[in-house]
Amino acid sequence: MSIKSVILAAGKGTRMKSQTPKVLHEIYGKTLLGYVLDSVKNLTKENFVIVGHHAEEVEKFVKDNYANAKTVLQSPQLGTGHAVSMVCPSLENYEGLVLILCGDTPLIQEETLRKFVEHHKSLNSDITVMSTIFDDPTNYGRIIRESDGSLKCIVEEKDATAEEKAVKEVNAGIYCLDWGKIKSAFSELTSNNAQGEYYLTDIIEWGKNRSLNVNAYILKDNREIYGINSRINLAQATKYLNERVLTKLMTEGVTIVDPYSTWISDDTEIGQDTIIYPATYIEGKNKIGKNCKIGPCAHLRGGVEVADNVKVGNFVEVKKSKISSNTNVGHLSYIGDSELGEHVNIGAGTITANYNPITKSKNKTVIKDNAKIGSNTVLVAPVTVEEGANVGALSVITKNVQAWALALTRTPVRIIENWVKKQS
Repeated sequence: MSIKSVILAAGKGTRMKSQTPKVLHEIYGKTLLGYVLDSVKNLTKENFVIVGHHAEEVEKFVKDNYANAKTVLQSPQLGTGHAVSMVCPSLENYEGLVLILCGDTPLIQEETLRKFVEHHKSLNSDITVMSTIFDDPTNYGRIIRESDGSLKCIVEEKDATAEEKAVKEVNAGIYCLDWGKIKSAFSELTSNNAQGEYYLTDIIEWGKNRSLNVNAYILKDNREIYGINSRINLAQATKYLNERVLTKLMTEGVTIVDPYSTWISDDTEIGQDTIIYPATYIEGKNKIGKNCKIGPCAHLRGGVEVADNVKVGNFVEVKKSKISSNTNVGHLSYIGDSELGEHVNIGAGTITANYNPITKSKNKTVIKDNAKIGSNTVLVAPVTVEEGANVGALSVITKNVQAWALALTRTPVRIIENWVKKQS
């Protein structure tokens, strides 16, 4: 059975206090909405993103980055049930499953969603809601069960009684629907509640009233549905995600010298026996090989491919570059839009000057196998240093260097004897 998704991303995000739409705030260079879209990309055939506030910005992000996703405008915003109803015309003849998620929950994992869908299928369910347990369930809709343990309804906190507010099982905000049986609900929901909105949660009661098979799936790790509503939430989610990534990497054979000061994106692959030294920050999508040494205080900004046995030293920044095996990048260097061959040595303080501020274009630096770049060198792209060439320290290289040649732009040393004494 095919699966499509609806991702709710129309909210204003007032507490973020930002001109940037909430779902476009980033963790490790990836937007919150990007994390959610990535979590369903291997499960779904098509995805619908419901947009509202700052709709044009969110639409552009989706169009530029996700070919299998479409945006649907919700205006005005009349609640979550109303948001889902916006896709009904696009799914009029669809009979498969629909996953409904929130665009501000970046920690949800593909494997979790896969198990959720399998649970739905195994019970021949018509509606399945994901739930989880919180010691402090404040601000979450409560899962209310029948005396036999089956799902009765979901009550929003604003509408909950004192007894219902004491319930610790909450709505995780993720649904799996048999769309052919449920789609008519979205034309029948009412707004008889404290907020005057159409709640998505009301489809539970709607289904029960029609004797449909309605179930709940308890998510064990409640951090996966942690929602972002403020900068404080954003920082906490980043911490949660980082802990998960570092634990996975260490389990797979990567040494993280100091997990408390190391930050690595979940889109970064790292091979066994690589050592990540303290205060290293790795964002974006990267691939690092085996037996490498990264840091301390290194910064990889995304689009970086590092082969085996590579050293990226302290205070080195690398962006959108490929570094081949057995190459060393010395401390205090910047490598951007570059391709480094095997057995290359980059001396301390080397800079690949890849940006033209007049044309606003990025150019490429190529350093081939066995080349040696002296300390405090500037390589002004586009430029190629051929195999085995050496570049002397303090050089500014503006043209290609032939294989096995020595390139120097250093001025001759001039020594004036007794100059200091003559000044006194």
